[in-house]
Amino acid sequence: MTVSIRLAGPADAVALTDIYLACRREMNYAPLAHAEAEVRAWFAGTQLPSGGAWLAERNGDIAGFAAASLQDDVLWLDQLYVRAGHRGVGVGGMLLQRLLSPPAPACRLFVFQANLGARRFYETHGFALLSLSDGQDNEECCPDALYQRPPDAKE
Repeated sequence: MTVSIRLAGPADAVALTDIYLACRREMNYAPLAHAEAEVRAWFAGTQLPSGGAWLAERNGDIAGFAAASLQDDVLWLDQLYVRAGHRGVGVGGMLLQRLLSPPAPACRLFVFQANLGARRFYETHGFALLSLSDGQDNEECCPDALYQRPPDAKE
């Protein structure tokens, strides 16, 4: 398996949006809060131009992506999605490792409580559950979980 990680650019907007939408459609417990056209415009006009998005290419295909932002000395993992057919082979871990290198400050993320696979993935990679909420603070109004990985966490 050949996987390479690179910074995502404007030309990657369609591919990354396609991955995001496909993954979100699999989450029957968390309906999309925005129409597809709005999501596509956000990726092309805001997400990618702001930087901080990395993509993984596996055997020539864009297999997944991750995006993070720094707020108040905390790295927030805003998104990490891996396309079906590329899961379970280390792509997500490689994306996460890239975002956390060089050693990042504490890293936090929200994940839907019902996304048990993602929760296991983050726990395996050194994240600890900080709190659970009823979802009233997210656009989907779905119960979520706040996780944190301390700067010195080991996988």
